[in-house]
Amino acid sequence: MLTQPPGNPLLVWTEIARNVAIVLAGMVGLGIAWWRSRAANLQARAALEQSELARRDHITEIFGKAVDQLASEKLEVRLGAIYTLWAICQDNRYGAYIWPIQETLSAYVRTKAASSEAVGEPDIKAILEMLRDLARRGGNGEGDGTESA
Repeated sequence: MLTQPPGNPLLVWTEIARNVAIVLAGMVGLGIAWWRSRAANLQARAALEQSELARRDHITEIFGKAVDQLASEKLEVRLGAIYTLWAICQDNRYGAYIWPIQETLSAYVRTKAASSEAVGEPDIKAILEMLRDLARRGGNGEGDGTESA
């Protein structure tokens, strides 16, 4: 806005310079805002990838511990391991683990079932129930090996 009559050329050039400076400052501000938004998106993506890796490490650790616990002499420990593996199979995010769990438990049953009294043991019954449940659900775990999120 002109505060003096338009005849003063210095005032006109001052107004033009001010308006150009405002436009340039706005453009610089938009550039900075875009750059910060992009940096925040990259940082969020990196955090998401890091949490996915941590989740995979965690489930792999749980799987390994459960498999180790299958060798325990205590029935409670073996049952806990079996039910832990069952819980992994029931979670859709861990579909890639279904096949290895089925194979591990099938091998456990084959090894233990060599003796005739083993078939009636609670851990064998729990495994057979789990394998039947997985077969009913069609969860053979044979896919492309990727986990669904």
